[in-house]
Amino acid sequence: MGVEHPREQRRATAPGPDDETIHASSSPDDLSSHVMPETDPVTWSSIARAIEHAQSIVAEIDAPDTPRFRAEATRYLGRFLAAGLTSCVLHNDPDYPVFGRMMDYTMPWGLDHPDCLYLYAPLRGDAVYRVQGPRGSANHFDVQVNAGHFALGSVQATTTLASLDARALGLAPDAPLDLQIGGERGETDAASWLASDTDARFLLVRQYFYDWERERPADLSIERVGAEWPIPPPSPERLDEQLALLETWLRSGAEQWARMSAGFLSLPENSVIVHAADAAARHGGAAGQAYCMGNFACDPDEAVVVEFTPPDCDHWVFAMGNRYWEQIEFASRQSSLNGFQAKLDTDGVFRAVIAHRDPGVPNWLDPAHDERGTVAMRFLGAKDAPDPIFRRLPLEELRTALPEDTPHVGAADRAEAMQRRRHAAVARFRR
Repeated sequence: MGVEHPREQRRATAPGPDDETIHASSSPDDLSSHVMPETDPVTWSSIARAIEHAQSIVAEIDAPDTPRFRAEATRYLGRFLAAGLTSCVLHNDPDYPVFGRMMDYTMPWGLDHPDCLYLYAPLRGDAVYRVQGPRGSANHFDVQVNAGHFALGSVQATTTLASLDARALGLAPDAPLDLQIGGERGETDAASWLASDTDARFLLVRQYFYDWERERPADLSIERVGAEWPIPPPSPERLDEQLALLETWLRSGAEQWARMSAGFLSLPENSVIVHAADAAARHGGAAGQAYCMGNFACDPDEAVVVEFTPPDCDHWVFAMGNRYWEQIEFASRQSSLNGFQAKLDTDGVFRAVIAHRDPGVPNWLDPAHDERGTVAMRFLGAKDAPDPIFRRLPLEELRTALPEDTPHVGAADRAEAMQRRRHAAVARFRR
């Protein structure tokens, strides 16, 4: 593909984060139309048909018709099915909840956060729960009560009802968490309380890791107060509800994430849209976190220099995703950099280089041979998101576009750093 060199692109002037063309351009007015009727039991045959529907959606995603991308599409469908089984079936009993991972290193979707370990548990709006265990030492820890479900096919269908982070909970690293969720404050002898609501549907725990090698994950359990033991056999009614939600996940959910990815890929090349923190937090995003979402475009003989001055905030990260809105594999590739990992230049600017070959700079971002993809920048606790600049130029001209004192990273140093990164990422997700 021919390109003009060099060229500079700032923030896109496309619609903002509340615009339906980005979030849910064809989302229905009545979300209940996406849920299977209670009188229509779901069978595995109907799930198989829903998988075929999801397969047709994935096949329509704009990607080269090559063996590599066909394999990537097939893998994404399998991962998306696994995530749906987790959040809709296997970990969807609000009477006897168990924390599960609705997304992780092996199960990415929805442009997940590469620094984050997500834990998911279902809730009943009229019930009281207790969450206990060591909080770990992640840079950021929060607990969020939500209505709706990610299966419903619209960002607006998921609503944040209440949330608390480690600071509000008064939890130092590795301190024990003892949290009552729902009911009246003081109904149990738990040390902390988080309000719930009759519309509550699930609990989301986020842990953001800055120093991947040293920070440790939480070890949490959740129980419904007043539950009777042992766990009874599954009921046909409960299983039908779970399978109905899985079918919705494979139909409406798959459509939503395809729309989201397509929306950001349709922006001008190498540009982002800034999402205000309050807008994201209303619909299941982390409270107080601003987002920049967009895309990257980089041919094999090119480099894209990304520049911004990081704001004063608790946690920030720049991450790349593929066409399916999966985070590009981040353990064995440096496809993301956060505020702890990144090296700022002497002027305080973060300059990263997207390139298909290692350019020998500290802030190399590896796109895993994807010439087109998505990007996500997250700034937790920032008043404003920065205005990033993308500069696309021939790879051979890269050094002229960087400060003279930009350090050189040799092959041996890179290999050692990547080994540490790989081991740290795998350790975070070890079960």
